[in-house]
Amino acid sequence: MNSHDSEIVLIGGGVMSLTLAMILKELDSSLNIAVYEKLEDVALESSMVWNNAGTGHQALCELNYTPENADGSIQTTKAFAINQLYELSKEFYAHCIRKGLLKAPETFINPLPHISFVFDGNVPFLKKRYEQLSASPLFKNMLYTENHEQIKEWAPLLINGRESNQRVAATLIEGGTDVDFGEMVHQLRDSLSKMSGFAIFTNHKAIGLDKRSNGWDIRFKDTKNGTIKTVRTKFVFLGAGGGAFPLLQKSGIPEGKGYSGFPVGGLWLICKNQEIVEQHNAKVYGKASLGAPPMSLPHLDTRIIHGKKHLLFGPYAGFNTKFLKYGSWLDFPLSMRSDNWLPMLEAGMRNTSLTLYLIKQVLMGKRGRMKKLDQYVPNANIDDWTEQFAGQRVQVIRRDASGHGDLQFGTEVITSSDGTLAALLGASPGASTAVDIMLQVVRTCFKERFQKDDWEGKLREMLPSYGFELEEHIKHFNDNRSKTAETLKIPFVAI
Repeated sequence: MNSHDSEIVLIGGGVMSLTLAMILKELDSSLNIAVYEKLEDVALESSMVWNNAGTGHQALCELNYTPENADGSIQTTKAFAINQLYELSKEFYAHCIRKGLLKAPETFINPLPHISFVFDGNVPFLKKRYEQLSASPLFKNMLYTENHEQIKEWAPLLINGRESNQRVAATLIEGGTDVDFGEMVHQLRDSLSKMSGFAIFTNHKAIGLDKRSNGWDIRFKDTKNGTIKTVRTKFVFLGAGGGAFPLLQKSGIPEGKGYSGFPVGGLWLICKNQEIVEQHNAKVYGKASLGAPPMSLPHLDTRIIHGKKHLLFGPYAGFNTKFLKYGSWLDFPLSMRSDNWLPMLEAGMRNTSLTLYLIKQVLMGKRGRMKKLDQYVPNANIDDWTEQFAGQRVQVIRRDASGHGDLQFGTEVITSSDGTLAALLGASPGASTAVDIMLQVVRTCFKERFQKDDWEGKLREMLPSYGFELEEHIKHFNDNRSKTAETLKIPFVAI
């Protein structure tokens, strides 16, 4: 065993890997864990504050989590699930704050109302969504209105300058959050780095994975000096965002066959006029355009970044062939294999509306983007807004139940049959549900430890809602949610 070897290797220095590292260390402080990051610092890709939505996704305002069925009813299953999953994330944040593993909550999480806003033909959809969600205890505090003056009170920028006869509707729910996941990752990194048995290596790119009888040999290239080293490990997690796709292919595990990725970029409009910024204090989500991917769901967002208030609109979608913001133009073409080109082709043929949408987005100039903004901020001044890249996402393409290629817009964990490798693919809801996603990895890949060392009990101490269907345990939910809210300094309303 050489000095580089580690019991557990996590590839990628984002919110997924650092969350997994902290959970594992809390379960067993003696574990030897190493994180390898290709770039010069952690959280420079999807976890970076400008490269994600910054929303604690809890389905309070995100309309893509409640699609409309053919019969006009609203699907609510995903919304209920995501709502409870983010509760686990908040409990994890609170646990880490109480133990001094994360700093004061306002350094990375801040309370903000979450608002859904629609106009014209989408008003009936929002009303039905409100009626179905508010019937659940999880959403009973949601408010609905079609009144211009009420909406103006909630978010004046949505109404100022708007025609008084335009039909609009909005829902509002308190208790939503804005999260700087990049700051959180840095704080987790700093706390982990003080622990025995933890190491982090930046400027190290994974270039190969070879299976052994009881683990993996991973080759890393030091991007500063060009040296190559081989690290032997019992377990490896591929949490490098879009970079997980080529690494999954290099692993050669059968479970990864047939998978491919479709890259989608994004761009924000950021308000430079602080007077306008101060008029808005909410996360406002609208309804996506036909064919638009979920990451392009229009939102007018207040963001708290390094203690300063910002206002963003977007993101606007774009296409390039990189799997990462700092990736290679060859990422997408080099990902094509004999086992995935057909599903990729079929997914493309079944998503022509997305292709056309992306072409229009790529060709759209700033004035075109301002026209979209004008639907949410009437008469917005082009001189008050500047453009900024909003990161890169890679959507999953895999075979569906009928065997045809299908484009997925969620996240998916792939594990080898022996539990020695796990890979995270996909995007939304991503960082917000990182705790539950990483618990999936732990439960699947460390089964023996759950029974042998009572990891189940330890998880319940960390996460009081773990294992509970909260809608069926209202008192338990209220008791724990109130304690979490107190620690995180966010509003709490009993249900």
